[in-house]
Amino acid sequence: MKEHTRPSFPLSLLPLASKIPRIPTRISSAFAQALPSMLARGQRPVSQPAQRLAERQEGGVEVSWARHLDEVRAAQRLRYAVFAGEMGARLNTPVPGHDVDLYDDYCEHLLARDVATREVIGTYRMLTPAQARRLGGFYSDSEFDLTRLRPLRDRMVEVGRSCVHPDHREGGAILGLWGELIRFMDRNQIDAMIGCASIPMRDAVNGIHGSAAASVWRQLRAMHLAPIEHQVWPRLPLPVEQLDDTLTVEPPALIKGYLRLGTKVLGAPAWDPDFNCADLPVMLRLVDMPARYRKRFLGR
Repeated sequence: MKEHTRPSFPLSLLPLASKIPRIPTRISSAFAQALPSMLARGQRPVSQPAQRLAERQEGGVEVSWARHLDEVRAAQRLRYAVFAGEMGARLNTPVPGHDVDLYDDYCEHLLARDVATREVIGTYRMLTPAQARRLGGFYSDSEFDLTRLRPLRDRMVEVGRSCVHPDHREGGAILGLWGELIRFMDRNQIDAMIGCASIPMRDAVNGIHGSAAASVWRQLRAMHLAPIEHQVWPRLPLPVEQLDDTLTVEPPALIKGYLRLGTKVLGAPAWDPDFNCADLPVMLRLVDMPARYRKRFLGR
């Protein structure tokens, strides 16, 4: 992974066919005067560094985009601690003690930090449309047939690998992360955000097993299923027909939060054997977000 000298997401939105980098609005007059002759000689101008976005603080939590490899590594260490240490996931990682996969180099990494300790306490990663094309698809493509979402792809991002440190799950970390993801969509004219919402199945003693996941799917299918034009199909389906879907169980807190934001479930769950969880395909569109959350996160 190369070190990020500046946030890469402004450039990530460039079309693949783009030949000339986006020129910042604020450029020196000398650079502006020299640009036509540079292009005439076939020289490619080097864009000036993107303006650093302000970090946001709320309730003792600071949210910002990773700009350097060490910041990405901090997020990957947290992911490893939560996914492998807490959830028992089998992670095929090239860096011991870190959750690293091939998608990380193409993603933007959002971090929540404890203001007092500077510790990374929460993270998401985001794959933009241009980066998904460079990579060959979204992570969700490996779990679901997303054919019906094809018309949305040019204005659709994917988020994933979300986690929050167990000591901070009752605080403002997750709301801070959600707020910046939604502001990113608004700034960059992104219409939709997709991802895989996980239901763990590692602890049958406490009721976390396949039947619980099937029961959650039954509840959500009745109330929160997307219209048919946006529905997708799992490549490795959870065998819900063979499970008891009549249990009285609550969806995981993260999924309930997504639903409050207006998120829709796109179809039946897939089984992720490495994480031993059921993954629900979900999508949030800004047009579906309730007015109170638009005002909270976007101020309007």
